[in-house]
Amino acid sequence: MTDTTHTGDSGSDESRRTSVTKRGGGPAATRGKTTIADGVVEKIAGLAARDVDGVHDMGSGLSRTFGAVRDRVPGGSSKSNVTRGVKAEVGEVQTALDLEIVVEYGYAISDVAGNVRENVVNAVERMTGLEVVEVNIAVSDVKLPDDEDDDEGDDDQRRLQ
Repeated sequence: MTDTTHTGDSGSDESRRTSVTKRGGGPAATRGKTTIADGVVEKIAGLAARDVDGVHDMGSGLSRTFGAVRDRVPGGSSKSNVTRGVKAEVGEVQTALDLEIVVEYGYAISDVAGNVRENVVNAVERMTGLEVVEVNIAVSDVKLPDDEDDDEGDDDQRRLQ
């Protein structure tokens, strides 16, 4: 919107003032509010944690068992696998995360935990813009070389077919 005000009787350019009123008040990127759901941060953190060498799985033994059963049920969703073992609390500008991991035997737990923490912080901050104030990691198990995986049901599947 342009508002022109004349001052004085002369028609010179100096005697005219033009004021422009902008609508919206600032760049488009700053108009409005963006909220990020806890589940979004949990998915990002879960994927980032699983990318670290030495992480065998996420979650407690019970949650992994329920996840394996749910995956075998027709129509069961494997989407919960991404967030299994991850809990996020998301505020307006900060987030805090709790992760439960299973470490593969032979890896230094402190190194794996540090790498998970670093990878999760980088991924969540880069993708969401939230400040990660803490990443608490609980190691619930160690995957031994001779342990059967929870996901190994191939023998049962072959017998059933």
